[in-house]
Amino acid sequence: MELVDPTIFRLAIFVLAIFVGYYVVWSVTPALHTPLMAVTNAISSVIIVGALIAAAATAQGSDVSAWLSKGAGGIASALAAVNIFGGFMVTRRMLAMYKKKEKPAAKKEGA
Repeated sequence: MELVDPTIFRLAIFVLAIFVGYYVVWSVTPALHTPLMAVTNAISSVIIVGALIAAAATAQGSDVSAWLSKGAGGIASALAAVNIFGGFMVTRRMLAMYKKKEKPAAKKEGA
């Protein structure tokens, strides 16, 4: 029996992860959205640390691999930063939905 090509195996896992992620995210109730966003922001902050390390790393060998590493680290840092700040904006907006709305002040007659 032949072994499955590693690329096909990884592609199958990726496709399954897409389906599982879709059904997990869309089945979350709105009340759990804000805590989940806070956890996602924490994960993204760990990712940005790794991206900054990759951007600052010096590669052994050719200059091309060093620039490739720095470029990939820089792009990863930018995308993680967008994810973090976007997550905070969404979390703030979700929390604003739970605040009580202020009633406008009543107008005085004859003034």
